Amino acid sequence: MFETSTIELSASALQNNLRFIKKIMKKGVRFCSVVKGNAYGHGFSQFVRMAMNEGVDYFAVYSAEEAYLLKEEIPEIPHLFIMGEIQNEAIEWAMISGIEFAVFDFSRLETSLYYSRKHNIKAKIHLEIETGMRRTGFNHRSIPEICAWLKVNSDHIIFQGLFTHFAGAESQANHFRITNQINNFSLTKKLFAAENLQPVYYHTSCSAALLNYPETHENMVRIGILQYGYWPNKETHTRYCGDKNNSPEILKRIIRWTSRVMEIKDVKKGCFIGYGTSYLAHKNMRLAIIPIGYAHGYSRNLSNVSWVLINGKQAMVTGTINMNCLSVDITNCGKVEKGDEVVLIGKQNGKIITVSSFSEKSNQLDYELLTRIHINIPRIMGK
Repeated sequence: MFETSTIELSASALQNNLRFIKKIMKKGVRFCSVVKGNAYGHGFSQFVRMAMNEGVDYFAVYSAEEAYLLKEEIPEIPHLFIMGEIQNEAIEWAMISGIEFAVFDFSRLETSLYYSRKHNIKAKIHLEIETGMRRTGFNHRSIPEICAWLKVNSDHIIFQGLFTHFAGAESQANHFRITNQINNFSLTKKLFAAENLQPVYYHTSCSAALLNYPETHENMVRIGILQYGYWPNKETHTRYCGDKNNSPEILKRIIRWTSRVMEIKDVKKGCFIGYGTSYLAHKNMRLAIIPIGYAHGYSRNLSNVSWVLINGKQAMVTGTINMNCLSVDITNCGKVEKGDEVVLIGKQNGKIITVSSFSEKSNQLDYELLTRIHINIPRIMGK
């Protein structure tokens, strides 16, 4: 009711992106929607409900905390998978709630077994294998012991998945490393198969691998950034589309972030604007003050380099971005009044600002900028 900005999510953009992804996916492959990081800044419950309306029924989060928040908002969510952190005490809750989770050490296996016996329910586990990321996952030396453990405890465990994470499938510079990971995972599959152990799903593909390494699709893919309308990086876009300047708009951004003009200020030539001396007015200027700052996720690194849209015209951010507000140059934006719409991300009168526009002007990735958008900003579902 009293919000300083609003985020609108486009259902039609999501439909477009899902069509594109499913066109690339091999026949019979399951789609898992990755919604960690507050659905990449789009809003957990709002995005998941929108995706469920489009037939998506498998979702992945990073932690038990994220799973709990999502389950509280959407109790009817069909399949939920925790890919990363889950404390031992949360395993009990996850199992009772029917939530799947990653296992990458024997302690988590034993804890799963304990609660399975306690509640007479099976743990739905995804075994993570270390193939070259060097983060989490069982190494190959552990596989014989894991296989033996699974056989002995088959009455208590559902072998839901076998997976790994690629270490940078978006970049050709990592090709040798990714190829080694693919080969290592292939070997892992053979070792489990030799013991007559087969999971419900094999999954290795992220958005970048889906596009750049189609041989990794297995029978499930975990897709994050693509479904939100963004390429993993410029290189992946170019590799898939060719000349990026002439390629069609295949993906559509789901998010539109807007605010309103809070104040208008005239500044004379030669005056500094805002905190410090980062911007000196080189002409008589008119500024609009917008009630958005780095506390909302609009990075301070974007000071003096980014822009917003007002009246369908670009208005450059002028001066240092504050915690709760920023100023923009509206000298050439026509008649601007208090309360006028300001577009931070999205379209207005045929012009567009994307998160990529920001990331090109800072050291941050699209992923980082999106997930930093404050969780309390209202998200609403649009057309």
